[in-house]
Amino acid sequence: MPVTYTVRAGTAAALLFPPLVELYALVYAEPPYEEGPEQVSRFADGLPAEATRPGFTLVAAEDDGRLIGAAYGWTMPAGRWWLRSDQDPPADVLVADKLAVMEWIVTPDRRGDGVGSGLMVRLLGGRPERYATLASDPRAAARRIYERAGWRQVARSPLPDGTPMDLLLLDLPAVPVQDD
Repeated sequence: MPVTYTVRAGTAAALLFPPLVELYALVYAEPPYEEGPEQVSRFADGLPAEATRPGFTLVAAEDDGRLIGAAYGWTMPAGRWWLRSDQDPPADVLVADKLAVMEWIVTPDRRGDGVGSGLMVRLLGGRPERYATLASDPRAAARRIYERAGWRQVARSPLPDGTPMDLLLLDLPAVPVQDD
């Protein structure tokens, strides 16, 4: 059965939150993240507030009714940047609205099938922002995927636990990553 993609804006995404939390728990239990119930609970508790942010969009990928991937983000307004960043982005980025990609995850058994690129094509397509940004753990395999897709590092930011995150930027409208 082919992958079905669904795009939901704002609080209309709430129906997808329970399977999204399950997918998050599965993906982030893996190294290098090794997150447990406390982090998963914090993620689940924060989703309703995330959905109320301006520009919130969630893209879900399903196969036979099972959530196999998801990506979401919201508009980071002009003048704002990542907390704890070691430096500001280029001036033209700082003064512009940006799409902050908060999650981009695919179940392990479907990685390499083009699901991730399908999610991002749909999340980035038609956005009003000039740039997209995300934070990536440099130890994660996904970090190399982002670089191949044209994301470039512009700063670093440690998480509260001290894990340094690469802050990445992509010019929009981006040339879509080819969906495998």
